[in-house]
Amino acid sequence: MYPTGGVITVAQQKGGSGKTTLAATLAVGFFRAGARVALLDTDPQGSLGRWFMTRRERLGDAGMEMSTASAWGVGYECDKLRRTCDVVIIDTPPKVDSDLRPALRAADLVVVPVAASHLDLWATEGVLDLCAREKRRVAIVLNRVKAGTRLGAEIAQAAQALHAGIATAKLGYRVAFAESMGLGLGAQELGNTSAATREADALLAELAAGLPAQG
Repeated sequence: MYPTGGVITVAQQKGGSGKTTLAATLAVGFFRAGARVALLDTDPQGSLGRWFMTRRERLGDAGMEMSTASAWGVGYECDKLRRTCDVVIIDTPPKVDSDLRPALRAADLVVVPVAASHLDLWATEGVLDLCAREKRRVAIVLNRVKAGTRLGAEIAQAAQALHAGIATAKLGYRVAFAESMGLGLGAQELGNTSAATREADALLAELAAGLPAQG
């Protein structure tokens, strides 16, 4: 049973890090585990919202709640969603400025995806600085990792120097994660993606352990 009342904010300054895909993957994981899940999309691009609408059209019932908010409406919307849902997952714009702070303040855990690129790693520093100022727990998630590559190992080693929590579980560079987004699904729901499912489940279990205990 996963903790109730948990809010996860997914944030990264650099676009293309897999932020929205990670948010959807976590949402599906919690849903499959029996949690009541809500999504809060604060990115003007609305990618998570489009994924949700595609999911609803495909399944009839998306199995989770969905809301949107401007940066300064995050606290209000999040408070509403927490009354009826176990887990709230907030997707944020790819930038680091004062508009990001409300989403960080609302979070019990901030998840920062870092793709296998030094550019992603450098962009992470701004997010970590804001999280430190807001005194929020952070989990860096290595995303789109190619097994056995030298770059992936270098990124993992360099991430250790950022003095933030780094998830042991990683998400690989797999077609299933990208393909599932266009279908309104999580990679775990495609039915033929055992490797992606194992990775997603391992990451979910690790991150869920960092949410508030049930009480």
